[in-house]
Amino acid sequence: MKKYEPKDFSHLIGMQGFSKQLLENHFKLYQAYVENTNKLQDHLKTLLQENRLETPEFAEIKRRFGWEFDGMRLHEFYFGNLGGKSSPPKQADFFKQLKPHWESFEKWETDFRATGEIRGIGWAILYRDPITGFFFNAWINEHDVGHFAGCTPILVMDLWEHAFMLDYGTKKDAYIDAFMKNINWEVVDQRLSSEQPIPFLEKEFATTRK
Repeated sequence: MKKYEPKDFSHLIGMQGFSKQLLENHFKLYQAYVENTNKLQDHLKTLLQENRLETPEFAEIKRRFGWEFDGMRLHEFYFGNLGGKSSPPKQADFFKQLKPHWESFEKWETDFRATGEIRGIGWAILYRDPITGFFFNAWINEHDVGHFAGCTPILVMDLWEHAFMLDYGTKKDAYIDAFMKNINWEVVDQRLSSEQPIPFLEKEFATTRK
């Protein structure tokens, strides 16, 4: 069975507002998600081969797999949309597509920041519905719960304590400032352009996007 390989995000070291220690610690945590995803995948294969599918062990590992996999993938989205140094250009697809739903980039940003300020641990995620083209800023508590079915994560911000407390303590707003200054808007645009519609719903909602 093919294994997941951890991606190299070391180019982010030196990014303004993020210490080397914080990033290196965060990379190790991400790598553990990749490792655990592979371990659970192998374990599930073994249970299938041994016909142990009605055991509590199988059920619990199935549940845990979503946690580890989403922890891996969300960190890849998060690190992947960092490393930029400028505001989104007005000709960018992101800027053009976002405006009809939020009136202005500034209103979207205000809402996204407020989403990140919600008390507790989790993720702030900008989703785009590929069927209607609508954008949603969402708060996700646990990795494997609450995602918007069928929607594409366009921008992901980690709000677990390990993402910021080493550098910022409890000043989450200062961390959010640093995150916003380092967004790689080219990656955000690429996520929009690579998004695929859902074929069996495409026709039904075609007029919605006009």
